[in-house]
Amino acid sequence: MMTYEEFQETFHIRLNRQQAQAVRAVDGATLLLAVPGSGKTTVLVARLGYLIHGAGIAPENILTLTYTVAATRDMAARFASFFGEELSARMEFRTINGICAKVIQYYGQLIGKRSFALVTEEKAILSLLSAIYQRVEGGYATEGDLKGIRLLITYIKNMMLDEAGIRELEKASEYRILDIYRAYCAELRAQGWMDYDDQMIYAYTILRKSPETFQYFRRRYTHICVDEAQDTSRIQHAIIRLLGGGSPEVSPGSNPQSPGRQENLFLVGDEDQSIYGFRAAYPQALLAFEKEHPGAKVLLMEENFRSNAKIVEAADAFIRKNLLRHEKHMRAAREPGDDIREIGLKSRSAQYRYLAKVAKDCRVQTAVLYRDNESALPLVDLLEREGIPYRIRNAELTFFTHRVVQDVRDIIRFAESPGDTELFLRIYYKISTYLSKQSALHICDISRERGTEVLDAALRWGNLPEKTQYSCKTVRTQLRGLLTLQAEAALERILQDLGYREYLRRAGMSESKFFILKAIARNEPSPGKLVERLDALRGIIEEKPFDADCQFLLSTIHASKGLEYHRVYLMDVADGIFPESVPEAWPAAQGAGAGDRGDGLPAGRLGAWDGRAVGSRGKPESGNRAGRLAEERGADEKALEAYEEERRLFYVGITRAKDELHIFGINQKSTFRQELFAQAKYQKFHAAIGEGLIVRHRKFGEGVVVEAGEKQVVILFGNRQRKMDLRTLYENDLLVL
Repeated sequence: MMTYEEFQETFHIRLNRQQAQAVRAVDGATLLLAVPGSGKTTVLVARLGYLIHGAGIAPENILTLTYTVAATRDMAARFASFFGEELSARMEFRTINGICAKVIQYYGQLIGKRSFALVTEEKAILSLLSAIYQRVEGGYATEGDLKGIRLLITYIKNMMLDEAGIRELEKASEYRILDIYRAYCAELRAQGWMDYDDQMIYAYTILRKSPETFQYFRRRYTHICVDEAQDTSRIQHAIIRLLGGGSPEVSPGSNPQSPGRQENLFLVGDEDQSIYGFRAAYPQALLAFEKEHPGAKVLLMEENFRSNAKIVEAADAFIRKNLLRHEKHMRAAREPGDDIREIGLKSRSAQYRYLAKVAKDCRVQTAVLYRDNESALPLVDLLEREGIPYRIRNAELTFFTHRVVQDVRDIIRFAESPGDTELFLRIYYKISTYLSKQSALHICDISRERGTEVLDAALRWGNLPEKTQYSCKTVRTQLRGLLTLQAEAALERILQDLGYREYLRRAGMSESKFFILKAIARNEPSPGKLVERLDALRGIIEEKPFDADCQFLLSTIHASKGLEYHRVYLMDVADGIFPESVPEAWPAAQGAGAGDRGDGLPAGRLGAWDGRAVGSRGKPESGNRAGRLAEERGADEKALEAYEEERRLFYVGITRAKDELHIFGINQKSTFRQELFAQAKYQKFHAAIGEGLIVRHRKFGEGVVVEAGEKQVVILFGNRQRKMDLRTLYENDLLVL
């Protein structure tokens, strides 16, 4: 075995103090919190090598878990580049689903039975859900509906929700998700199938219920390493805990340590970068790590090698305003570069024209990042019209089949084909006809029998009350005039004059899709042409060839996680868009300094899995931290949690930038922009203060700076020196330079 010094020399590994400490953390439970750009993959790979060469652990006894199949391949390749292909081939790099498959296979051999068949074809699952949706909801599901339901089912299984939890989830859902979920699970069992989420449920159950299986995997993997731990779900953390030496006799949340077995578990992650809440990512497990793993170590890697110092300092101050996080301070390895730039524009739509100009002459790696896939559609439309090259990462196409978009298409198509009874039955209750279902069906029968337009049939033979007749006549007039309008004006008529806005309010749905539709419609002469353009855009995005040489990239922040770019533009940074909402009473609480959470409590490590918090001195605090803070601030707990994830998403976005960061300042209030640029302005203030500078304090008058430090300044006023906090001076505008 090698000493660490010999290991460094042999494999030419050069690490800073915090990185080296992580590599040498061989035994016990360890959580490594790695800020963006801190070299976590290099450290994880180096640690794997050190386990073998420095600690004498057999490669076959080390299990490395990563988030995706692509990440396992990358990790194996990185390991091989340091330590050789032969050793890499003896290692196990798996996803959590991969190790779950191995658990299920072993158990099946143990009892002599075959497991359910794993459904690997997503189309089969969506087909199954489509039939269930029709039975439960009484209608046809759009592609967006099916993907939304699929995501909810994944969330339910990964968060290990019981019936009460599912009912709570259903309140915020557009679907009868409990009934759909029950039917889906029953159908899978009847077919002898399991999906990828079931695979984890079954593996977890086996590890808890089969002592032979549990003991086999405990002996097989003496050391477990987990990458991207902030992205793992609740059930994934429970499986990891068992594989790492936790007792199978307990459920998540109780003391997990199994007698007679040291937990050699090494998690790498950062709760500040947990942005997959919709997929059931469970960063609370990182916050509760020390409680869940008695005697565990929490190590930090706080040096960012990626971004210039101005970006790093602003990002650090920004994320430290989040509430539920470990205390850490990202610092820059690089010197300050260009200032973070706010691009002031009059409207959200002006971003597209600005970015088209950037793309025309783009010679450096440039990424345009946004919160949602649909945000890029008007920009894609403009770039395509002007023939400007671009690349797009992981474009999601559910916008084109979203209920609202489908309704708009149906209304336009019915205006074009007023005798189409199938279209009419899809839209009559969404526009201002005020017809009952029975009346609508009767009118459609008449329309088919007489071969006439549906609304003509309603008015001539429908025997409708006077007010309903008037409503149908008005709708007929509006629909006939719809086709004469320019596309954007037609959309406004659908919303306002045809009553679709009122339907959205009744259904509790947002009209946000109309902004994207109108941005595309602005360039179309008629509503019919808009429908054609939507079809064309979908095809363009689906078939877009990959151009590796193109420097101009479009991506959601989610798809860009783990990547870096020379220049970054962040779109749509405005309250109501990004973040989607700001909880009431929240902004005022965000005025605290960067070292304070703004709640009057110490900025210590927090534990939240069981609803308790651990303060900076390790003393338990009673009550649920997020719930208590929500109550103190007069805000909804779920809204606060959602807002914190939005802040983390923004943080991930800005930390993708290496050299240049540009934020669009559209003409709307933005809490995020305000906070980010407050730090940037403070940086300028801080940089301007130096020894010998003559300043004027609003209370003490004129003075001379005699000592300028990182956080404090000493100023001579007359014959008296005063030591003052720089941030206090800045935030209260006490010092005139």
